Amino acid sequence: MKICNDKTMSLKEAVQKYVAAGCHMSIGGFTVSRNPMAAVYEIIRQGINNIHLYAHSNGQGVDELIGAGCVSRLEIAYAGSGRFAPTCIRFKKAVQSGDIVVEDYSNYQMTLRFLAGAMGVPFLPTRSSLGTDIMEKWGFSAKMRAADPRLPDQKLTVMENPFGSWGDAPKLVLVPAINCDVTLIHAQKADREGTVRMEGLVFSDIEQVKSAQHVIVTCEELVEPDDLKANPDQNQIPSFCVDAVVHVPGGAYPTACYRYYDYDPGYLNEYRRYAEDDMLYKKYLEEFIHGLKDHQALLDKAGKDRLDTIRADQRTGYAVGLDRR
Repeated sequence: MKICNDKTMSLKEAVQKYVAAGCHMSIGGFTVSRNPMAAVYEIIRQGINNIHLYAHSNGQGVDELIGAGCVSRLEIAYAGSGRFAPTCIRFKKAVQSGDIVVEDYSNYQMTLRFLAGAMGVPFLPTRSSLGTDIMEKWGFSAKMRAADPRLPDQKLTVMENPFGSWGDAPKLVLVPAINCDVTLIHAQKADREGTVRMEGLVFSDIEQVKSAQHVIVTCEELVEPDDLKANPDQNQIPSFCVDAVVHVPGGAYPTACYRYYDYDPGYLNEYRRYAEDDMLYKKYLEEFIHGLKDHQALLDKAGKDRLDTIRADQRTGYAVGLDRR
């Protein structure tokens, strides 16, 4: 099979090429599902900082980037890792200390913002957040907005329905589009040309990909183009949207990748212990990220027995009998 445009490269090369200090970046996944953790760890190893980060509702990826000092600004709906950290710990500490600036939107609004960026329009309307503090509480000040041409002049705005009473919506909230420099996602399958197939819930990954200038995809399986062409209706991302494809089995670990492995409760519980203490967290960064060559080294450190306990059951797509406490 002839490959028309081979976009495969190492993770180190992809990050060096498309992720830079001060860039606007988004990461896919949801809380503890399909976070692009291998890419997150590589960004931390390379010491890339001052990132303006966007996410829909992310947990582990967001928290570790913030904990490593890579993020200066964050726009997000929810930062949490389920029962392991209902509010991400390093995220919370960074907000309280003023180390990062955060602007929050509703889950639906973040989806619409990525969708607007994907559509090439400057904003989209919604009713979401009318009558809530999301309207009044702005993370980015007017002065900050005026000084940065990449920030919208307003967090959001309310307008009268231009069609009068039609549609039973007298007022609408307009949310600004997001257009990132780069988006990172982890998927189950991709081919060398950049076609991507995700299984299970896709969250806002598709809109995030299509709203970005560049896209890095890490994947569990690198397959032949003909494999994905056999059932094209099951593919979500076309090859022309993707700049780099990196084959990283286990690339979402310690978060879950549906039909391949579940999240690792042991790791996430231990991470919480490290994250709650500033000195311990420095040790965590050194032992689990800086002290390891790559993501495979982290999987090797976890060990086969541990990884076997989170291996997904082929029928359900999740680990059966996993102690999730």
